[in-house]
Amino acid sequence: MTQDILFKVDGAIATITLNRPQKLNAVTPEMADAIVAAVDECNDSDSIRCVILTGAGERSFCAGSDIKELDTYKTPWQFRNRPDYCDAFRALLKPTICAVNGYALGGGLETAMSCDIRIASDNAQFAAPEIKLGWIGGGGMAAHLMHSIGASNAALMLMTGDPITAEKALAWGLISEVVPQTELLARARAIADAIAARAPIAAETAKANLKAAVSMPLDKAIEYERDLQTICFATADAAEGRAAFKEKRQPVFNRR
Repeated sequence: MTQDILFKVDGAIATITLNRPQKLNAVTPEMADAIVAAVDECNDSDSIRCVILTGAGERSFCAGSDIKELDTYKTPWQFRNRPDYCDAFRALLKPTICAVNGYALGGGLETAMSCDIRIASDNAQFAAPEIKLGWIGGGGMAAHLMHSIGASNAALMLMTGDPITAEKALAWGLISEVVPQTELLARARAIADAIAARAPIAAETAKANLKAAVSMPLDKAIEYERDLQTICFATADAAEGRAAFKEKRQPVFNRR
């Protein structure tokens, strides 16, 4: 780990914090490697049931990749095949909540969109500004925006590079909630606690189901969902859920 990435586990909740506020939490190659390591730890853990991602400081969640570091790649091909932090977050098997405080720009926006649930502080701003520097995003920017906010809104963001406010992001469906900045992490933790209390295999399966539904025709998506439901139904946790319902008590799930 690098000091620019903080990784904390509290009960069933892991929190990954981008900790470079003096540089708007812009991500360096070393930070990307640390993010990959943190994701691997979350995926390997039976006790971690939900992951919160946020940024340190009040100004910025993440301003994307540190532009000053991009020229350290010797060739465009090396840049193409670098360890990508957006790919790392998409590889998370556990449900993820992104708490966006301040700027979510470029790779920061892509990172937020790589998480399952996004909430934002009332001072948050979202932008795909790469076009202002001569390129486009490469961490899933267009695909995620298309699915989140529709073709016209995605084109507006991609082709102008101009930011939108938290209120507009909420209206467009890019985020789920806007809360005062002082309440952001508490609200993220409340959502995480609710998810962690659910059957973990079912929660992870719901995540896999959502990801698959994006790229499948409707009939195949429903067929796949039914298969996943059957797998979940056969788990010990599902049996515990049925027993708890009959006995009128809270279930105790063990990810089995």
